[in-house]
Amino acid sequence: MRAAALSSATGSALLLATLVAAPAGGTPAGGDAPARPGVSAEARGTAVAAARARAAGIEFGTCAQAQDMPGDLRCGTVSVPLDYARPHGKQIRLTVSRVRATGRDPRDGGRRVPRQGALVYNPGGPGDSGLYFPLVGMVPEWKRLAGAYDLVGYAPRGVGPSAPLSCEDPARFFEGPSPAPTHPSEAYKREQVARAKAYARGCAERSGDALRHYHSLNNARDLDVLRAALGERKLTFMSGSYGTYFGALYATLFPSHVRRMVFDSAVNPDPAGIWYRNNLAQSAAFEDRWTELREWIAAHHAVYGLGRTAEEVRRSYERARARLAAAPAGGKVGPGQLQNAFLTAGYYDDYWPHRAHALSAYLKGDPQPLVDIAAPPEEAAAEAENSSAVYTAVECNDAPWPTDFAVWDRDNTRLARVAPFETWDNAWMNLPCAFWQAPRQRPLDVRTGPGELPPTLILAAERDAAAPYEGALELHRRLSGSTLVTEHDAGTHGVAYGPNACVNAHVDAYLLEGRLPARRASCAGRPLPEPTTPDGDRSARPAA
Repeated sequence: MRAAALSSATGSALLLATLVAAPAGGTPAGGDAPARPGVSAEARGTAVAAARARAAGIEFGTCAQAQDMPGDLRCGTVSVPLDYARPHGKQIRLTVSRVRATGRDPRDGGRRVPRQGALVYNPGGPGDSGLYFPLVGMVPEWKRLAGAYDLVGYAPRGVGPSAPLSCEDPARFFEGPSPAPTHPSEAYKREQVARAKAYARGCAERSGDALRHYHSLNNARDLDVLRAALGERKLTFMSGSYGTYFGALYATLFPSHVRRMVFDSAVNPDPAGIWYRNNLAQSAAFEDRWTELREWIAAHHAVYGLGRTAEEVRRSYERARARLAAAPAGGKVGPGQLQNAFLTAGYYDDYWPHRAHALSAYLKGDPQPLVDIAAPPEEAAAEAENSSAVYTAVECNDAPWPTDFAVWDRDNTRLARVAPFETWDNAWMNLPCAFWQAPRQRPLDVRTGPGELPPTLILAAERDAAAPYEGALELHRRLSGSTLVTEHDAGTHGVAYGPNACVNAHVDAYLLEGRLPARRASCAGRPLPEPTTPDGDRSARPAA
């Protein structure tokens, strides 16, 4: 989840925007250009690194996990400076994956279509890897894109094989079962403050001075180096969630390097919200999604037996919390794990039937479905710890945060009175930023003027809690010439190439043909999921 605040830095954006892309085979005139007087050290460093990457390219070969991947997925690496102000200093290697364009249109008898270049994708996070992204070309909704584009994913700096970060022993990451008080005691707050201080200290001790270089501005610069290494004069980029934020930074820093950009479930780029205030807004939005989920469960009381109203469903949930606090399910699932399982249902409607069934079964004496969906996967501890470390480093480095816990206590206590579901868990996740030891960046004022940036496409679900809709509206205001497509009366996080044919048609038209609707367009929301019984039967059977 997200958080923080402060002012903008328009000057550096204007300076960096003077670097323009180098035409293939022509005179350097941009990101690959020699340094220019008056441009920031980081801008000069990005130009140096991009020129170097263009010359080196990427040598694609067998992926490290080849036994788990189809043969047409190939992997390689690209070198980027740890510190763009010192482009000839320490380098780190980002792992990149690619599946070549098939050159065929599956909707037209497999006729040949011209290759349009590379489509680079970032799924968000911070801390998520896109290495498996190119495999979506096998999914029907993506096959037209896979015909025209090389599908390219990568692990951003710090993630997985790309100079990985760590803040604690992965063996300790899934400690539990854990509590999740919605109105914590003073003693519990003191315990969480101590844990946050220890976590922040662990990040600093394990990464040293390098920690300061893991932030969103460097993620945007890395993206330009990747563009050059792929041999692309201009970037075609698709991103989700947090990826839309550093995509927007890229659009501001390198507008003339952009070909096409899709921002799916856009994060609010207003510098005043990065990231502390954005997190508060997110917690408030998840309360609404929690209410929607309970209303859906209540509407299907005949299947789940959890209550005929949202309030009755809430009381069923609270009974489960109390039982788990006394005796964790399977010795692993306590209130914290239950809360996390239902939080993910706030992201994706498709999870609603599984969560409702697990809660119903648990209260009727069968804990196994709940253990199956909520117990921490110990085999994934190292990956989860790494992802958490990158998330924390990026968000803490990106902007100043309140350093006095009294501010956090005041704001989250007030919010929890009306939005108790996720408020304090979200605060604890981000609290290490109050005690962060690395220097902070100043959030960039994301903004482009008329004609500076090619047309871009923003997608948003109206009731998305992970990326509240106001963020999409704000990004639309700030990126001149952008188009916003809204999925009305929907809340699933991630809109593109799901079940909504209307949204998918807009994305296809843009990425394949460069066509966009007027500045604002809308699609009817996807239907809510059908309830399922314990046997997976979608026909409702009366519950006891």
